[in-house]
Amino acid sequence: MKKDDKCAFCGRGRDEVIMLITGISGAICDACAEQAYGIVKENSKKMKSFKPSSTNVPKPQEIKTFLDDYVIGQDEAKRYLSVAVYNHYKRLMQKTSDDVEIEKSNIVMVGSTGTGKTMLARTIAKKLNVPFCIVDATVLTEAGYVGEDIESILTRLLQVADYDVNSAQQGIVFIDEIDKIARKGDNPSITRDVSGEGVQQGLLKLLEGAIVNVPPQGGRKHPEQRMIAVDTRNILFICGGAFDGIEKKIAQRLNTHVVGFGASRNTAIVDRNNFLKYITPADLKSYGLIPEIIGRLPILTYLEPLDRATLRRILTEPKNSIIKQYIKLFEMDTITLTFDEEVYDYVVDKAIEFKLGARGLRSIVETIMMDDMFIMPSGNQRTLKVTLAYAKEKLEGSDISRLQIA
Repeated sequence: MKKDDKCAFCGRGRDEVIMLITGISGAICDACAEQAYGIVKENSKKMKSFKPSSTNVPKPQEIKTFLDDYVIGQDEAKRYLSVAVYNHYKRLMQKTSDDVEIEKSNIVMVGSTGTGKTMLARTIAKKLNVPFCIVDATVLTEAGYVGEDIESILTRLLQVADYDVNSAQQGIVFIDEIDKIARKGDNPSITRDVSGEGVQQGLLKLLEGAIVNVPPQGGRKHPEQRMIAVDTRNILFICGGAFDGIEKKIAQRLNTHVVGFGASRNTAIVDRNNFLKYITPADLKSYGLIPEIIGRLPILTYLEPLDRATLRRILTEPKNSIIKQYIKLFEMDTITLTFDEEVYDYVVDKAIEFKLGARGLRSIVETIMMDDMFIMPSGNQRTLKVTLAYAKEKLEGSDISRLQIA
């Protein structure tokens, strides 16, 4: 090596760069090497969009069977979701010369917290061959206000598709917490509803189908920023929300609070434990979604409330069940973890008591196992059996009030 060696690309000397890589007849500095790597990586991308065909598109029953391996129950929502995704694939396969144009089957799923809306979306993403992303509606605001522009939804889809616009234009977007952008009041003219009705109005063009200018890095748009044009006509939108309190509106519509001699006869066929099964687009409108956005979400389905038996199955049966996850975590430290059957029932009872749904199962098991996960990896004990008495001791000895919903 010579002290006067220079980079053959930028001409900087050895004392001007962090590292100078020398070859037989030349040298390259670390900055130029990094830039060259970026150029090679960019040009070597395979910009091939997914081309669905009758041979590589999963059928609805196949999609539902896959969901069954990971999500317990919710057969009604699984069927709607499987058919919507399958029809989306068929829509992509449709020839442009056809006289009959198939419209998008955008779907909205309603269910209380912890019933599996986001879990269904995450699971189905594993099965799909199109770009799939999950975005949160709570961060969106009307243009010009603190928050993110509505177009940032498509930024996430572009990132998943590695900025291949053609692939992103055939993707699927799951918009979580759609109920959080409901209209805040009956009279929209009183104040600017910048995170409610304003967002709904902005979503209309995305759901219906339009060419949208998207900021590559998300956030707010500004005039000097380079934009990417994305056509949303072939993007399927799946929305999910808890719609807390919508049961009361359904009950009012069903007239379940009537008084008089005819009350019992009129309400005898109504399942009071699951009002969501009677949900209609009119209930979404009364909750605060504007009619225009309801019309662009033509498929409406619901998720069943989780009973004790379903929670018990969720705890142990799925491929990625909570218990299997903890057994795998301890196995990676060469520790054999086992549970008594009574522990499962105890965890389920506590989850029902805390009203946390399936999410509560993870919180409770985490509280029980926390001390052992902290101590055992550094110790010599290679087996751990969790008994009912042990689980009660750990859970009751912790501050479990933080798990409970008032």
